[in-house]
This record gives sequence, C-alpha cells and structure tokens, in this order.
Amino acid sequence: MHNSSGRLKIFNGQVIGPDAIHSGACLLVEHGKIVGIEPMDTEFPEAKIVDAHGNYISPGFIDIHVHGGGGSDFMDGTVEAFLTIAQTHARHGTTSLLPTTLTSEKEDLIQTLEAFGKAEKMNSQGANFMGMHLEGPYFAMSQRGAQDPKYIRNPNPAEYEEILNSYSCIKRWSAAPELPGAVDFGKFVTSKGVLAAIAHTDAIYEEVLEAYEKGGYSLATHFYSAMSGVTRRNAYRYAGVVESAYLLDDMNVEIIADGVHLPAPLLKLIYKIKGPHRIALITDAMRAADMPAGNSILGSLKNGLEVLVEDGVAKLPDRTAFAGSVATADRLVRTMLDMAEVPLFETIQMMCHSPARIMGVESQKGSLAKGKDADIVLFNAGIEIQETFVMGRSIYTKA
Repeated sequence: MHNSSGRLKIFNGQVIGPDAIHSGACLLVEHGKIVGIEPMDTEFPEAKIVDAHGNYISPGFIDIHVHGGGGSDFMDGTVEAFLTIAQTHARHGTTSLLPTTLTSEKEDLIQTLEAFGKAEKMNSQGANFMGMHLEGPYFAMSQRGAQDPKYIRNPNPAEYEEILNSYSCIKRWSAAPELPGAVDFGKFVTSKGVLAAIAHTDAIYEEVLEAYEKGGYSLATHFYSAMSGVTRRNAYRYAGVVESAYLLDDMNVEIIADGVHLPAPLLKLIYKIKGPHRIALITDAMRAADMPAGNSILGSLKNGLEVLVEDGVAKLPDRTAFAGSVATADRLVRTMLDMAEVPLFETIQMMCHSPARIMGVESQKGSLAKGKDADIVLFNAGIEIQETFVMGRSIYTKA
C-alpha cells in the first residue's frame, strides 16, 4: 500500500526503546525515519496505520556475519543469491545484514564482490546490505574449521591492498592475527575504515594484544568457534584468544547463539563477563537456513563442501565438526531468552544496538530513536515475527 505522505504510525504495542520497554507506546515514522515515540496513541494525519496488537515493536535485527539462507549462498556470486538471502532473513526479523564470504579462489571472491554492487541497487524486498565481510583466506590451518585448506594462506599485501582499493563495499575482514604480516594487514584494513576481526586462529595472548594495540583488531569472530583457549607448550600454560577477549575490555565478541555452537553455560559466561554492550548475536547462517534438514552445500554450488544438516546445525559429513549454522535472527533472540536467561531488553541490545555500534552505524541504526532509520520488527512473546519494516516500508507480513 503506497501512501504519498510517507508517514507510518505503529501503535498499541510494547516499544523497545533505547533505555526501556514502553507499553502502549506509539511509533511515528516519516520518509523512512523515526520522527517520534509517543507514550500513547497519537494523531498523525495521513499516516498508514499499523495496530501492533500488543506485540513488541523492536529495532530491526542486525546480523553482521551471515553466509546464506533460503537455499542460496553469497559465494554463488549471483544477484539472485543475494536477493534470496536478504528476503529469507527479513522474514525472521533481520533488517540489515553483512554478506560474508568464505575462503576461496580470488576469481570467486571478485565475482561475489561484483554481484554485491548489482544486488544492492535491486534489493527492495529484503534486509538492507551493510557492505561485505571477507572471512579469510588469512587463517591458521590448524583452526580452519570448515574453510577449504587449499585456499588458506598468509596475508599478502599486494593481494589485500588491491582488493580493498578496488572494492569500497568491504566493511569487515576476518583474519588470524598471529600469521606473519597479520599486524600490518590489520593496520592497512583499519586505515581504510574497515573493521579488522580475529578469526580461525591459534594465537596466544601476547599475539592478540599486539594485534589489538598495533593492528586495530577489535572483534572476535564467532567467539569460541575456531579459536584457541588455554594451551600448554613445554609444560607452560598460555592464554588463548578466548581469554584475551575476556581480558581486553574493549574487545567486542560475536556469538552464534543458535543454542548448538555454544551451550547454555558458555552463553551465560560470555554474557556475565562481556555484557550486552560488547556482544553481537550473529547467525553465521549458511544456505540451509530456513530450509528442510538433509544434505546441503557450504560455500558455492560450484566448488563448495557437502555437509549434513541435522539437529538444527550443519555438520561435516563424518559429524566431527560443525560446518556452519542454519539459524535465523529470531532463533538467536529466543536462545538468549530461554537458554542463557538474559532479559529481553538486553537481548535486543545484543541483536540490534551492539552490532550497529561495532559496524559504526549506530547513528542511523540499531535502536528506535528520533532521527534514526525506521528499521522495525514486530514480534510476539514467542519471538515469532509478525511484520518487518526496512526504512519505514513493510517488506514482510506474517500471512
């Protein structure tokens, strides 16, 4: 339904505001921006009116690490894949996402980066694209997880400088900080305004500290997954990346809160130590998200890895390791509420505001406040998505 005034009023709901949840409040939107939050139903002439029926009116969910969904992967390198994934996750409350690559041939990476530019212009029915996240290829072989070993290598300035100078859409790059040249890589990446994140790594505290202080690395990618904890070398113990992220107060962490990658005690521990302002909830979803269980492919259809989806997670065929998540953002929120026993307000901070702050977009996104983008999601007490709005436009309504 098109309304020429560009006005929208959502009333009769529980607005999850920046500092509290307001019952019976009313959210006013004009031309894609939030123009007010009123304590009760307010006259707003010529507005499209949405009755929230007592449901929660929340900031849209922001997923800063996602590979796919709905049967598509960003590494398919097609506009169609990008649009399918954006629409799939929008149905689950995601209004912004960071398309993420896998370690691959350079040609395949370039194809995906090229597809991003085209898809961004055509993406009118899905979650907004926040730019690209490159995951790899600069990783520790011992912590590669499901990343293909044949492409894993040390940072190469000629390669990463050319890629970053050619593609301004790149907003984040994950690498192992202990590799030769990784500190210089972090310096270059952050000098370009790109977030440097620590991933697939066997680093010890001293290496993490150097990467953090000199290389600008400020985020731990899928915390606990594919990273070192306490290790012993010649009888001496060393703190790993996990302990380092706890010790460095300003280090952000993102967690795959699907209830499978991390059990309840670890979800509770991370929350207790880092707190909601330093945690982003991520899906890290692969193409099987929102699809039936069974066989699937991690990465591109052309040269990806065959995986098995069961028990709400993707696994390597021999079941020795997880091979990506099939979560959607609504499931992350439910997991934190039910398994980690975190209150809804703090859970929404981790799903919305913290990821926006980590990506440097908190002045536009991540909370329902005057002047911010009208990225809004309505959900019930069971966190079932009723309606998703991107920039004030309804892009999904539950049938």
